[in-house]
Amino acid sequence: MNILFVANRFPYPPFRGDKLKIYNLTRRLAKNHNLYLVTFYEKRDELNYLKEIAPFFKEIELVYLPQWKSVLNCVPALFSSKPLQLAYFNSSKMRRLVNWAVEHYSIDVVHTQHLRMSQYTSHLKIPKILDLPDAFSLYFKRRSETERPLINRLIDRIEIKRLAKAEQIIKQYDKVLVCSIEDKKFLEKLHHVSNIDILLNGVDLETFDVKDGHDYTIENTLLFTGNMDYAPNVDAVIYFVKDLWPSILKQNPSVRLVIAGQRPVDDILRLQNDQIKITGFVPDISDLYRKSTVLIAPLRFGAGTQNKVLEAMAMGVPVVCTNIGFAGLQIESGDGVIMAKDSIDFVNQVNQLLTNSALRQQVGQKGLNIAHQRFSWDSITDQLGYYIKEIN
Repeated sequence: MNILFVANRFPYPPFRGDKLKIYNLTRRLAKNHNLYLVTFYEKRDELNYLKEIAPFFKEIELVYLPQWKSVLNCVPALFSSKPLQLAYFNSSKMRRLVNWAVEHYSIDVVHTQHLRMSQYTSHLKIPKILDLPDAFSLYFKRRSETERPLINRLIDRIEIKRLAKAEQIIKQYDKVLVCSIEDKKFLEKLHHVSNIDILLNGVDLETFDVKDGHDYTIENTLLFTGNMDYAPNVDAVIYFVKDLWPSILKQNPSVRLVIAGQRPVDDILRLQNDQIKITGFVPDISDLYRKSTVLIAPLRFGAGTQNKVLEAMAMGVPVVCTNIGFAGLQIESGDGVIMAKDSIDFVNQVNQLLTNSALRQQVGQKGLNIAHQRFSWDSITDQLGYYIKEIN
């Protein structure tokens, strides 16, 4: 089958959610299908990675969209009804290229990644899938409810209304995919649709391989991972350090916090001290999981599921999280991940794990087993293959 993938970002290196998913899906789907890719790239040096993804695709078509141009795209959108999230990726060249690729490569099915790219594929008259990382309207709703500057919250509220309207485009797709039951229910209720199914996020069990098992004698290292210019991650870390960290330190004076991820913003860099380490980009993040006691995920807004949580589960590292993203895992609290009910409970759960190696092992091993049973990219790719056949 000839399948066209339309992506908003060049899918390599796979160090962020949208790149990670399309990279892992296509490298496996390519074994049984002819794949084609049309995608934006933001920086010229991304072209150096073409050789890394070329084996998966028969042809790759690229559109250069530098950040400055994306920002300019958003200026007229401020005075229109178009969401900034779509305006940022606006390109007449992309529109022409997608239409050309569908015809030229005799495409059977189109896989569109992200609501941002739906503006280029919703009109197509062939079987098509829209793969959403999360329900954008739910994400912005939660973001608008957090403690942020007034102007930011006002912009978010405007964007929520625009996104809710733009999301109605999901009705034009044969199938819409989300990664959690929470997002599915939210979109179905909001837009009165029945074409939504779940495609879980996955974890690369070769990269995140615990081998002989996690060392549960490590008792003084908390870990947070993620892109550190991503708003939910920045908010989560600042909230944790400001509101929760002092109480944890009081009971565990020797504990240290490692914050790992590329592009840390200034507000994150300023947190570094003798007991808080900011690593920046880490080539092999699995090594940090091996050296950690507990992964913390204190997110206050967002949607979908969190890759950091899946990676920790695959490494046998116990996780403490908020409700954000937990429902999408479809597990019970304690099965690799403990969901804290509030800030006091978050502190208590972290402190219990720091002081109880048997509890760490019990929670961590459950997560390891579930990661292998449900979240391998191989099984998730098989599920996507089933959906493709279903609509074709």
